[in-house]
Amino acid sequence: MIFDERSCGLGEGPLWHPLRQELFWFDINARKLHTKAQTWDFDLSVSAAGWIDEQTLLVASEIGLHEFDITSGTLSAPLVKIEAENAITRSNDGRTDPWGGFWIGTMGFNAEPQAGAIYRFYKGELRVIAPDITIPNAICFAPDASFANFTDTVTKQLMRVTLDPSTGWPNAAPDIWRDLTEENVNPDGAVIDAQGTLWVALWGSSCVNGYAADGTLLASHKVGGRHTTCPAFGGAELSDLYVTSATEGIQGETGDNGKTFILQGVGKGQKEHQVIL
Repeated sequence: MIFDERSCGLGEGPLWHPLRQELFWFDINARKLHTKAQTWDFDLSVSAAGWIDEQTLLVASEIGLHEFDITSGTLSAPLVKIEAENAITRSNDGRTDPWGGFWIGTMGFNAEPQAGAIYRFYKGELRVIAPDITIPNAICFAPDASFANFTDTVTKQLMRVTLDPSTGWPNAAPDIWRDLTEENVNPDGAVIDAQGTLWVALWGSSCVNGYAADGTLLASHKVGGRHTTCPAFGGAELSDLYVTSATEGIQGETGDNGKTFILQGVGKGQKEHQVIL
């Protein structure tokens, strides 16, 4: 089912704000942030967000992380700069972790090989989590906070890394959790629900797949956009899965490509964690 008819060149970063009971999402190519009721335009490429409080988001841009005032529409100067001097990279997928830290991936505007990385910003400290990334995606966290998942889409491999229970920093090297090479599908954004099922959007496949904790495929849900980009749970019961999509690379009539979709009653999601600055 279509949630929003506006077509995004590169829809990304859906965020259900638990205090506002409202979905936010981005069009990276158009430098826009959307809700159902409003659109904000920026001078920078923006891609992902976390919530700080009812009126404030942490927004990732091509130069760093900013506070965004929802009421005034004001984007602050960067709280921390990330590859600000690197003109070929921008931000991509990102999500807040259970400790209030924010993970954010960078990549080349033209997906230049290994031009990006995945970072974590926590208590004023920025560290590289994974270097030499081409298309960072699928950043999400276990319900018990024991691990994080991520991917470099071009590898077709979903990675898993264990986390220190006190600080949330990775405490081991990442391992391959699910290799999708044989299926020949491209993992994009992902979210883990309260039961531990990982839901991943598959670029080019018009669907979102759900994988059990052991990697078994549990379900595949079709949506109307060929390039599904990122899912997020929301709604009053956190049971609806919102899915962004993209028109990027699609020639001719775009149809429902680029629209934002809703899969109702898919599961029970986790509440999006609050950013702690």
